[in-house]
Amino acid sequence: MNTLSKRNYLPQKFDITTWNDLEPLYKELLNRNITSKTELEKWILDINEVEAAVSENFAWRYIKQSCDTENKELNQQYDFFVTEIEPQIAPWADKLNKKLVQSEWAQHLDEKKYFTYLRSVKNHIELFRKKNVPLHSQIATKTQQYGAITSKQTISYQGQELTLQQAALHLKNTDRKVREEVYALIQNRKKKDEEALNKLFEELLALRHQVAINADFKNYRDYKHKELGRFDYTKEDCFSFHQSIKKYFVPLSKAIDERRKKELNLSAYRPWDTEVDIGNHKPLHPFATADELLEKSIECFTKTDAYFGECLSTMQTMKHLDLASRKGKAPGGYNYPLYESGVPFIFMNAVGLQRDVVTMVHEGGHAVHAFLTKDYKINEFKSVPSEVAELASMSMELISMKRWDVFYTDKEDLNRAKKEQLEKIIKTLCWIACVDAYQQKIYENPTQNTQERYKIWIELYSQFNGSVVDYSGLEENVARMWHSQLHIFEVPFYYIEYGFAQLGALAVWKNFMQDEASALQQYKKALALGYTVSIPDVYKEANIHFDFSDEYLSSVADFVWRELEQLK
Repeated sequence: MNTLSKRNYLPQKFDITTWNDLEPLYKELLNRNITSKTELEKWILDINEVEAAVSENFAWRYIKQSCDTENKELNQQYDFFVTEIEPQIAPWADKLNKKLVQSEWAQHLDEKKYFTYLRSVKNHIELFRKKNVPLHSQIATKTQQYGAITSKQTISYQGQELTLQQAALHLKNTDRKVREEVYALIQNRKKKDEEALNKLFEELLALRHQVAINADFKNYRDYKHKELGRFDYTKEDCFSFHQSIKKYFVPLSKAIDERRKKELNLSAYRPWDTEVDIGNHKPLHPFATADELLEKSIECFTKTDAYFGECLSTMQTMKHLDLASRKGKAPGGYNYPLYESGVPFIFMNAVGLQRDVVTMVHEGGHAVHAFLTKDYKINEFKSVPSEVAELASMSMELISMKRWDVFYTDKEDLNRAKKEQLEKIIKTLCWIACVDAYQQKIYENPTQNTQERYKIWIELYSQFNGSVVDYSGLEENVARMWHSQLHIFEVPFYYIEYGFAQLGALAVWKNFMQDEASALQQYKKALALGYTVSIPDVYKEANIHFDFSDEYLSSVADFVWRELEQLK
């Protein structure tokens, strides 16, 4: 698989260490005389080549520091970029955007080809404020504190120091006393960082609100919706989504909990009972090491579609993966696209659980998407909106299930894994709606204090949780539960997209079960469009609908429940 792109404007050995490396390029691009449509298109490609190199340089700084948060040198290299280089780029990028839209040749560009690109450029121009540049820099630096704080969260159990991801394995233990003990240890450890995380969030909240005010928005929610390029839906659609989830998926979530409570023969269904297998089986153990996870994932992907397996194999060859959980590593998981080389990087914290398989195929879906769009010369076409990006990853979770026998040779274990996946989807849709509803409220009222925010969270969580889990005496754990959601700290409002994409992914999966070959072809064709067309048009290419109406959510809920019932 040919992955390395050839530079046409930049020197082949060009690298970025300081702003001085970039400034001459931006000056040349701004001052260049453009006398034809052809020259304008060449100029656009040159800008995008520079942006791709800048993006990849930043990406590696981010990746390296998240892989080793305790390495001061790596942290300094990242901080240097966001404080010394990125703020210098922003004003020049704004000038170049204005040069483009003001060019007499812009009107001669192919409207269909450049539609999404020009729309994005105009959006950036409307949002740019010079006084926000240092604020964005401060925000970027502060968001890294979340990973620095949470990556140090470990517990000591049975003589071992465990990351919280590793400790979570014990929450599936069939011994209820073990589960309760580990749950308490995890929560007590989280409590130690409660004040620090609340302080960090308040600082981020204030900075983000000021960014919105500077850009002439009433609140950061409205600003962020525009910055995220939500051209195809509104905040009112988000509110409708919340209500439909309450109506159709919260009852399913409650039914799952009630069934588990009954099967476990419990008078009180406690938070340490939510992960254990109701058949009293030991936790699913699909792999032992990160290397085994990767090898089995490649096999799973290859059996699903040869191209999918080739993508992961290329990443393996180039060492573009860091999969195992360890102390000092940032939490969570991601697939980071690398726009210049075309080969993305997968980061995660695997400890041997079924959820790690899901994370791997999820991020693998993002990776396949990156490979399918890598040849676009305009970065905007590769920088797909989350509603499309998460369609790629969440669909991969579901269509890969047919090949999960790679991880589970025992049919009963395989069914358990599939059942866990579908139950997780139901639960996740409720959680997504809760997190988005929470962010909507707190950014509408940014002057609220910690206790007021806690109260809002508790009220919302009770609405979306289904009320079966008994948190008596543990109310403070519920109040700070949102601290565990990375998106709230690092990428605000980037979350409801998962909900919209999950609905689309279920539709892709339904098509896949009816006609595997056609569904895979439609899926790949849709992803290959990148962001050259609107979100609804991408979904249409996949033979699904971008729809989150009450009626549609009802039909999706019925479909998921039927499939779940068949796995009994």
